[in-house]
This record gives sequence, C-alpha cells and structure tokens, in this order.
Amino acid sequence: MYSLIVTAKLNDVDPQAWLAHVLAKTAQHPANRLDELLPWNWQPQQTVARQAA
Repeated sequence: MYSLIVTAKLNDVDPQAWLAHVLAKTAQHPANRLDELLPWNWQPQQTVARQAA
C-alpha cells in the first residue's frame, strides 16, 4: 500500500481519489488497457469532463 500511495504522490495525483477510482474500475476495465489506470496516466474525472466540453 505504501508504494502505491508514494507513487501517486510522486506523480502529483491524489492517492485516495486515484486508488478509489482504480479499485472501482478494475473489474470492468479491459486487461490490454491497464496502463491507463497507472498514476502517471490517470486523470481525475473532473479534469476529463472539462476537456471533453
């Protein structure tokens, strides 16, 4: 757990938000796109929604 939290912090990602998102999405996320869930590729949902607008 510590390494996950520190990795998120090193990538300027809120560890709690990132981990909650990853745990919620892992079951239905395609295995060949798991790299999208890594902290350095992840964006909070609010940021994604703003970019789409």
